[in-house]
Amino acid sequence: MITPQPLQKGDTIAFASPARSTTPEMIQFSVRFFEENGFKVRIDPEVFAVDNQYGGSDAVRAAHLNTLISDPDVNAIICSRGGYGGMRILDRINFMPLIDHPKWLAGYSDFTVFHAQLLRQYHIESLHAPMLFEFEKTTSTALDSLLGCLTGAAPEYHFPSHACNRSGKVSGQLVGGNLSILYSLVGSASFPETNGSILFLEDVDEYLYHIDRMMLSLKRGGLLRNLSGLVVGGLTSMRDNTVPFGLSAEEIILEHVYEYNFPVCFGFPAGHLADNRALIIGRQTQLNITSGKETTFIQMTE
Repeated sequence: MITPQPLQKGDTIAFASPARSTTPEMIQFSVRFFEENGFKVRIDPEVFAVDNQYGGSDAVRAAHLNTLISDPDVNAIICSRGGYGGMRILDRINFMPLIDHPKWLAGYSDFTVFHAQLLRQYHIESLHAPMLFEFEKTTSTALDSLLGCLTGAAPEYHFPSHACNRSGKVSGQLVGGNLSILYSLVGSASFPETNGSILFLEDVDEYLYHIDRMMLSLKRGGLLRNLSGLVVGGLTSMRDNTVPFGLSAEEIILEHVYEYNFPVCFGFPAGHLADNRALIIGRQTQLNITSGKETTFIQMTE
């Protein structure tokens, strides 16, 4: 695996809008956050481009991200906002410069397409972490975890047990992200290798029947059976029909991995949550789930 160099004070963090559009007001808190922590912030005009719901046309968004990736003066790139749009430009992005000059790319949700591509095709680690527009509503613990990852720390989290958990102690490479995005990548060369991996899943604003459909798709594709472990983060603002589905999102996921023996934990503090802790996608990870006790999640130091 290729691990980007830790940031130093004075390094430049560039903002990008590869999906939905953003405004200066949405990201002013994040600008202060990074500047107060000793970093330079680069905000090109393309960050505020608008093309209907997108942060500029596909051509504009792709060109800007390519510029930031290839610019040696940029030390990290952080996504302003998710929504939708990454998939439309994924095949236009040249990640090759990152092989010789790796830098952290950070975001989540729609940004999962870039995590997946970086890992599967280029073996480069990336950060599943809060996006710029929501920094003001993000816990200080989560923001500190992002800052820690950017500057060379390896995440270690301890969090309460969940009623749906399945105990076990395993290790493996952390893969995954947003369930809906992963579902859209099934069958493509971007979908992560799940054999022996610890899969992380989160999602927001989905109907329960769609959670069921997506999990069935992963299961029928053989993408769950050989996992080392499963970590489920926020399943936020789930929807149901007038006639109830009958299971919670957690129960749906547990049903579709019930026949397998790997450990499963729910309630992980990452996803569409205020406490959205940073994770290193591609990093070797230890997961220890003990019934009735706290769960431990430790990512190895490179």
